[in-house]
Amino acid sequence: MLRQALLAASRSGGVRRLVENAPYSRGVVRRFIAGEAIGDALRVTRALIGQGLLVTLDNLGEDIRAADQAAATVDNYVTLLDRLRAAGLSAEAGSGAAGDGRADRRRLPGRAEVSVKLSALGQALDEDLALDNARRVCAAARAADTTVTIDMEDHTTVDSTLRILRTLRVDYPDTGAVIQAYLRRAEQDCADLAYEGSRVRLCKGAYAAPDEVAFSGRKEVDKSYVRCMKVLMAGKGYPMLATHDPTLIEIGGALAVLNERSPRSFEYQMLYGIRPHEQRRLVDMGAQVRVYVPFGQEWYGYTMRRLAERPANVGFFLRSLATRS
Repeated sequence: MLRQALLAASRSGGVRRLVENAPYSRGVVRRFIAGEAIGDALRVTRALIGQGLLVTLDNLGEDIRAADQAAATVDNYVTLLDRLRAAGLSAEAGSGAAGDGRADRRRLPGRAEVSVKLSALGQALDEDLALDNARRVCAAARAADTTVTIDMEDHTTVDSTLRILRTLRVDYPDTGAVIQAYLRRAEQDCADLAYEGSRVRLCKGAYAAPDEVAFSGRKEVDKSYVRCMKVLMAGKGYPMLATHDPTLIEIGGALAVLNERSPRSFEYQMLYGIRPHEQRRLVDMGAQVRVYVPFGQEWYGYTMRRLAERPANVGFFLRSLATRS
């Protein structure tokens, strides 16, 4: 029930105004958000890479309802990618831009890549518009010698998102996909995407959905996540296991051994500000760990969904809204 309440709050204008206007709310969300500007994102990215971590950057913003807003989002991503390249933060150490670079990028995703929500590129307006905008971002990523992952959002957009992904992969085969384990279709989608060169981020999911579409209980979602992991880790693609759950991390490691996967053939992914000590522990053990780093002014909906995914953070967040602690 708490999860459902938080997801409802993420869509509530009244609750949003309350949280955004609370005295210390912006300070609190710095636990989860790098900041509001590209410079903040670069600062955090540099620090994380210095610790041996990989990064995927999300310029927050979704549900764009005007073409010029979508174009502005694309421009932000192009600028971000150009600055990542100039700062030497994008390309994998030792990789180069020889040839078209596709094979190298499939084996060695960039140290810092970008995650993109198609709703921020105009998906609700027109699918072709979102595709054209996504192509611009992918082209900028290629110029920066790194990659793009297309985020998955509300269950009503899954088919559209996968169509756009398939089209993008014709010219940009290293474009990453995201599958949400809480959806009942997730295992089949993983099977469809577990082919050579395919990068797939597996997460639990943080959007509301009806029971006929999604699992609602935590145990059911966890079981689905394990089934999906088995498919991806046994496949020929590049799995990206997005979880903070110690049990699921342990199972992922066991599946890597079972399927004779090297540490370079998959990665773990975790959210910025969540379990940083575990992130470094896994790196120290030789694993690849990528941190999902959001930035931008549209932080409210993202933060509410993160709390819904991990209700243990709610007490911390609410206390911090009222005090400086």
